[in-house]
Amino acid sequence: MTRKFKTAEKNRVNYVYYTADGKKIVINPGENDVTEEMITLLHTYDDEEVDADRREDYHVPVRFEGYSDDEGSELESRNSYLADTSADPLEKLMDAIKEEELEIKISNLKSALYTLTEKQQETIYKKFFKNMTNTAIAIEDGVSEAAIRNRLEKIYKNLQKKI
Repeated sequence: MTRKFKTAEKNRVNYVYYTADGKKIVINPGENDVTEEMITLLHTYDDEEVDADRREDYHVPVRFEGYSDDEGSELESRNSYLADTSADPLEKLMDAIKEEELEIKISNLKSALYTLTEKQQETIYKKFFKNMTNTAIAIEDGVSEAAIRNRLEKIYKNLQKKI
């Protein structure tokens, strides 16, 4: 839980905080090599966090929920551009590029899978289509789990080069 207020300058003689389980810990200058500068620094960090929380609490609701008509209901037409990016040509272009890149990668992966040996293809099938663990594949193939792990690593490196 964050603080909603700052400690007054005159009350900054120690630093108090609470652990996750609710235990109170007090740090005092002079104890365990703690200096007043350390206490001031800890309070400064907390002040910055409190200020940031206040800014966020203030700005976020004001920007997204602050518009209303005379009756108090939100005017969705004023805020619709915030949620709807379908009209943004740059966003459409970026989506198209992402889709095209994904299609190319999938096509390259399919081609690369056909270049694998039959044993490697079988291992990939068991791992990704049957969702078998390395141990289960090893038991079925009669080899060690380390052998399956090494086989998969070689397959991944091989596919990575081809994609």
